[in-house]
Amino acid sequence: MTEPDLLLTAIVPTPLKETYQALTDPAALRVWLAEHAEVDLPGRYEFWGRYTPDGAEPHQRVLHVDERTIRFAWTVDGVEATVQFELADDEDGTLVTLTHSDLPSFEEVIADQAGARGALQTFWSLAIANLADYLAGRELTPMVDFTSGELRASVVIDAAPEEVFDSMIQPEVFRKWFGAKVDIEPRLGGRFAMGGFELDPGGAKFVEFEPGRKAALLFADGETTSWELEGSGGKTRLTMWHSGFDPDNPPYAAWGGWLGGIAGLRRYHELPGRHSIWRRTEIAGVPEGMLTIDQ
Repeated sequence: MTEPDLLLTAIVPTPLKETYQALTDPAALRVWLAEHAEVDLPGRYEFWGRYTPDGAEPHQRVLHVDERTIRFAWTVDGVEATVQFELADDEDGTLVTLTHSDLPSFEEVIADQAGARGALQTFWSLAIANLADYLAGRELTPMVDFTSGELRASVVIDAAPEEVFDSMIQPEVFRKWFGAKVDIEPRLGGRFAMGGFELDPGGAKFVEFEPGRKAALLFADGETTSWELEGSGGKTRLTMWHSGFDPDNPPYAAWGGWLGGIAGLRRYHELPGRHSIWRRTEIAGVPEGMLTIDQ
């Protein structure tokens, strides 16, 4: 396999054999990975549907399988890449390493010029987060619907609204659950910059900001990410949505990043001390220091 453009390593809370089963059982795959899945190894490993980039039909081809490895070719938007799951025993469960080759550049993804392939990095981050929660018996985070122009999701978090809101606007806490450096000025009109103000001096701006209740970020391209919190019984229903984009070209990559972040936010509040599943994250072309791993 050539040097991958994406490498994700995470810990999931089950023994290797049970983890491998979740990766190869089509019924399990239909819960945490894709709308449709069919598996008959060593010859067939397919998934497709509305939660899969370029997912109108399956585009996978098995390259190698053994008791710890699944490697397959996956063609998205006419470009074939190599994807590999590799499992290793770990004292806390199983170490899952995902690699994906031949991805578009970071600059193409940021400029929204990569089509369906631009969403693959965030697709896998969210998928592995949902794999970990599936194996732990936890409720999953909503997936990206690549057939819909409505970018909206709602989850319930076992923490009070004030606590959840505070963790979303304090940069040192945000880094812990999102896995990326961010600078935030937590006030109406304040700046928000993924990667820090040195990479994005202008940043997005808070155009709504009501502590404990709601906030909205306006980006330079005119798009807006909003969140609203509603408390009940010591828990919080967090609803997040993205708007202001070309309806014929939804920013699925960015939306998948937010949903993957929500998975981390839920873990941060509900599994204190063990919230992070990530051991290693590498994306080719991402500025040094932007991605973080917080154990």
